[in-house]
Amino acid sequence: MKIDSLCVCNLDKVLEIEKKCFSDPWTKTMFLSEISSKFAWFFTACEEDEIVGFAGIRCVLDEAEIINIAVLPEYQRRGIGQMLLDKLIAFAKEKGASFVSLEVRKSNQAARRLYLNNGFKEIGVRKGYYEKGREDAVIMRFDAEKFS
Repeated sequence: MKIDSLCVCNLDKVLEIEKKCFSDPWTKTMFLSEISSKFAWFFTACEEDEIVGFAGIRCVLDEAEIINIAVLPEYQRRGIGQMLLDKLIAFAKEKGASFVSLEVRKSNQAARRLYLNNGFKEIGVRKGYYEKGREDAVIMRFDAEKFS
């Protein structure tokens, strides 16, 4: 498994993964807006030259926010999400972040477990954050003293 920076030439594959993994997927325009930002970075997970997952992070000053992590359903439970999360945490550390935060669907138990197992704490809830399904988001945070 190889983790690389996202090349815009691979955006269509990332969009395919986005559509398979999320009930309210981002559009190409949304991705292009983030990719063109000087504050956002995306990475892909490749197995034998096939993109099977991706992750994004936004870093502003000493704050980092995980934008998303997605792995094709048929590749889940193989440690790819963990590898992408490790990459994002290391990247946040390199950028001088004092913490990493994220929002995750309340019903997404697998993702919440991944984050909790990696030192994130649930610190709040955003009521009705996700439009599709009107679902709450759990706010999670990982503090700098946990950077290794």
